[in-house]
Amino acid sequence: MSGQESNTKIILEQKESQSLSNKPAKVLRTVDVVALVVGIVIGAGIFRTPSLVAGNVDSGWVMLLVWVLGGFVSLAGALCYAELTTAFPNTGGDYYFLMRAFGKRVAFLFAWARMSVIQTGSIALLAFIFGDYASEIYGIGPYSSVIYAGFAVAILTLVNLRGVNMGTGAQKILTLFEVLGLIVLIFVGLFVLSPNSESIQVRETNSGNSLGLAMVFVLLTFGGWNEAAYISAEMKSGQKWIAKALIFGILLITAIYLLVNLAFLRGLGLSGMAGSNAIASDLMGNAFGKPGVVLISVLVGIAALTSANATIFTGARSNYALGRDFPVFAFMGKWKNGSEGPVNAFIIQGVIAMVLVSFGLFSRSGFETMIDYTAPVFWFFLLMVGLALFVLRRREPNAARPFKVPFYPILPLVFCLSSSYLLYSSIAYTGWGAFVGISVLLAGALLLLFKPSIITSGADNST
Repeated sequence: MSGQESNTKIILEQKESQSLSNKPAKVLRTVDVVALVVGIVIGAGIFRTPSLVAGNVDSGWVMLLVWVLGGFVSLAGALCYAELTTAFPNTGGDYYFLMRAFGKRVAFLFAWARMSVIQTGSIALLAFIFGDYASEIYGIGPYSSVIYAGFAVAILTLVNLRGVNMGTGAQKILTLFEVLGLIVLIFVGLFVLSPNSESIQVRETNSGNSLGLAMVFVLLTFGGWNEAAYISAEMKSGQKWIAKALIFGILLITAIYLLVNLAFLRGLGLSGMAGSNAIASDLMGNAFGKPGVVLISVLVGIAALTSANATIFTGARSNYALGRDFPVFAFMGKWKNGSEGPVNAFIIQGVIAMVLVSFGLFSRSGFETMIDYTAPVFWFFLLMVGLALFVLRRREPNAARPFKVPFYPILPLVFCLSSSYLLYSSIAYTGWGAFVGISVLLAGALLLLFKPSIITSGADNST
């Protein structure tokens, strides 16, 4: 172990001992955690990504199989996170795991990526979902989706700057709207519309088809289970039960996603799905005409705005932590009491997200461009977290592990290999957005190279 790694470990252990008196209360039941997993994972993406998945497969059966594989990969990853979270509980999440396993340089790059690529790209991506469906209700020109997306980012950032955040009750109501939309789609696709003749046909292979890219879209829609794993310390029944909650939650989500895609497939056919920019609106339009389009577009718009608002809220706080821990970004590490939030972090995040929204002016689909932009960086760091499990097993074999990944090392290896394949796919089969995202990450690496004081002078506030 190097001197720097040894010092990092000592600092982390000291901070852990200082925070033992602030342990979270064990108040959550297993059913509560399942509900949280489902609520976090099921977002606005399921109203947009099915069309992209359909465009990259050759038959309806293959499309459904890809969604099942997505559930399996998510489950393997969730079990890896369950071990890391229960062995090294910390509010820093991925940032802390990476720091403990690989040191401050990798942890800094992850924080940089969250600020400039992962979190801000997710905000822009959700804004484009809102823009696509808002355009179905009232189009405002060739760049309608971009305009609506930019408007959404600006308004939600301003709302958060004023400290006007949705309360728990409002969030529950909005989540109910989202679930209602899925129930309506499943019912209409399976029981109202007549089966589409193309739903079970195998179409001729398109040179642009890619199973790897289809998996990128599917796993984007499954994203969020890693956030849910952070609540293991609050479970009444003990941290071991986080794995059972994650397993049941992801199985439930997989079943819901299969039903939604089966409804789309039955109602629109594979080609109809692939050719849609607002797939839920097209399904409802076929069943009920314009009133159906308006109804589902409103529900999806609410879902997208809800997810975007939550992402803006949490993203600014991770940027605040970046400013707190690394002096070069100290301007973001200030908390303004008057606004009850990290004002500078909100502003920087909003500006970056607006720049990313502008990418939609130069691409066929702003939503797809944002997937291209975020996917390689996202899968790189998810792979690093998977590798951190192996590193920490070897480096800290005596650490208490209330839960251990079953079938070690096979299951973690499956997760790492799938993450590697998706990293490759997100570069090989995507557009120019992927290279922009990678370039932004490399800019952070260059910053480390030419300004190493970022690491040596940064305060270690990772707990």
